[in-house]
Amino acid sequence: MRLNQEQFSALVEEALDSLPEKFLAKLHNVAVVAEDFPSREIKKSMKLKSDWDLLGLFEGFAQARRLNFGPVLPDKITIFRQPILKSAASLDDCRRLIADTVRHEIAHHFGLDEKGARQAAQKKVNRH
Repeated sequence: MRLNQEQFSALVEEALDSLPEKFLAKLHNVAVVAEDFPSREIKKSMKLKSDWDLLGLFEGFAQARRLNFGPVLPDKITIFRQPILKSAASLDDCRRLIADTVRHEIAHHFGLDEKGARQAAQKKVNRH
């Protein structure tokens, strides 16, 4: 599967736009970006052995645990392009993997643990 950064980022935006309005309205102070691979620092801190092991990452403070202490840097959700492209067999598969990963990382942003985030990622999205 091959998509350039711009095409991939458009699919990430599509995944964000497909989220139910009740979740979009509650996304505060979070940047969603696409990068090719996790940085060395991320790999080291997460004890990853390979660049290909991570599809997405939430970095920051979960909204449920955040104290209101004034302006802070935004949280960050990173969607990793190359691992997703390697895992995808088709454009539709890539679109699904991106959407699942976006939902998974947003679930972490809202305070869900890994089990809860996995369940959230697998739920069928209904925009209504």
